[in-house]
Amino acid sequence: QVQLVESGGGLVQAGGSLRLSCAASGRTSDWYCMGWFRQAPGKEREFVSSIWWSDGTPDYTDSVKGRFTISRDNAKSTVYLQMNSLKPEDMAVYYCAARDGLGCARQSSEYVYWGQGTQVAVSS
Repeated sequence: QVQLVESGGGLVQAGGSLRLSCAASGRTSDWYCMGWFRQAPGKEREFVSSIWWSDGTPDYTDSVKGRFTISRDNAKSTVYLQMNSLKPEDMAVYYCAARDGLGCARQSSEYVYWGQGTQVAVSS
């Protein structure tokens, strides 16, 4: 079992920045992927970014490329999502997720472990 706890959400003006954190505990290893997803009201949960834990290979959805950066701290078993130049359309509940096995994925169904979510609000 892996437990995930997100933090760092809040309210920010458009153009501002936030950094989300996701601390993992429990049975972890190098062979897993950490992902960030988001869900806005009335919309489906969508992929934002992922990172392959062993070598730090990142992946981003097109709408956040150049604005968001995913990173991890091995010693703290924590993954971060630095979000810059935030837009009103980025407003959503952001979820951290983890999956075992080889490689990352963009489908939420591929992830087994989920955090409770953290709200990101962006005012225009």
